[in-house]
Amino acid sequence: MISSLHMRIPPPWNSRCCRLRQQRLTLVQRLTARLTKQGQRFLSSLALGVTRDSKAASRLISKFVASSPQFIALNALSHLLSPDTTHHRLSSLAFPLYMRITEESWFQWNPKLVAEIIAFLDKQGQREEAEILILETLSKLESRERELVLFYCNLIDSFCKHDSKRGFDDTYARLNQLVNSSSSVYVKRQALKSMISGLCEMGQPHEAENLIEEMRVKGLQPTGFEYKCIIYGYGRLGLLEDMERIVNQMESDGTRVDTVCSNMVLSSYGDHNELSRMVLWLQKMKDSGIPFSVRTYNSVLNSCSTIMSMLQDLNLNDFPLSILELTEVLNEEEVSLVKELADSSVLDEAMKWDSGETKLDLHGMHLGSAYFIILQWMDEMRNRFNNEKHVIPAEITVVCGSGKHSTVRGESPVKAMVKKMMVRTSSPLRVHRNNIGCFIAKGHVVKDWLC
Repeated sequence: MISSLHMRIPPPWNSRCCRLRQQRLTLVQRLTARLTKQGQRFLSSLALGVTRDSKAASRLISKFVASSPQFIALNALSHLLSPDTTHHRLSSLAFPLYMRITEESWFQWNPKLVAEIIAFLDKQGQREEAEILILETLSKLESRERELVLFYCNLIDSFCKHDSKRGFDDTYARLNQLVNSSSSVYVKRQALKSMISGLCEMGQPHEAENLIEEMRVKGLQPTGFEYKCIIYGYGRLGLLEDMERIVNQMESDGTRVDTVCSNMVLSSYGDHNELSRMVLWLQKMKDSGIPFSVRTYNSVLNSCSTIMSMLQDLNLNDFPLSILELTEVLNEEEVSLVKELADSSVLDEAMKWDSGETKLDLHGMHLGSAYFIILQWMDEMRNRFNNEKHVIPAEITVVCGSGKHSTVRGESPVKAMVKKMMVRTSSPLRVHRNNIGCFIAKGHVVKDWLC
């Protein structure tokens, strides 16, 4: 929910800000984790408390915070603050929960969390409370310009996540004032980075592009970060020619197009069903030596409607079980896309092969990517088994996860798809008795199955 901001800070700020950065990262890890079981029980009890009595809810909050470790308490708070929370009825209790957390001895004031609270209060219409927190923060950071600009960066990011135009405009104006008044290059750069990113998040990439020119006027060379924000900003709006123009401008300015940027371009093409452009971009990546990644697979295969529709209902048993069969049911553009993916190194990076164990790790792959990788994996395993240079591993494992990070906790679409493929192909791979997120079998048994 709360994204981290990675910064390089020169001496004499290094040691202090490294500690601050680690604290921020730790907080981010706590806040982005899925809701814990303790948190689930607390929110369920809280929902009953709200319907009965506000005092009962207050007692539940106090008891929960007092008895919970830091991680559990902050994790529950994060779910109430999230724009995607499933506990909208409890939103009004996020601020009381935060205030109770601040009373704990382990609590450390953190500008990132305060920014989230302020944006949340603003969204709830509690603008007086939000303004009080802003004033309190300004009084803490008034003489520390670098920390102040980072607070504003966090704040503008939080307002973007809540799609708050009023809050965004107000914070944008504060950052712009810092840009014009500060003599610090660091402060100017951090402010402009967040302003550009925020404008793109709010659907104003053209205004963000104008800020690139303002950066140059102020003697600041735009980096890949600013260019990528604008590329994605244009792309998500379907302004693909503008997106391509910025890519060309970035390359002309000497900033290399990398895998992250390429995935943004591919995702934008896919969102607007421009499959032929995706094919050309994949070819450009190969010609330029830009490596594919799991996210490249995700962006491309999510856009293949034939594959995704076949995987929607696994009980129909109508999805192909080999790459050859797959290419026979895809349309021409989709065939071109999977052929571009087929000879990439993504499978090699996902698969570890040695004499003790061969492991295929599907973590990070969306459903279509995991499906296609399994098809590639079966072909590659067959080739290696038929090649005497490769030793047959003692054990073979396919790691697909148990659903801890799925939309519905404990239900993994990837695991369900892999299980269906294993059953339909009469595979000897079975769910590991000690790790339900893995399929496992002896190496020589898998060889007999594939060969």
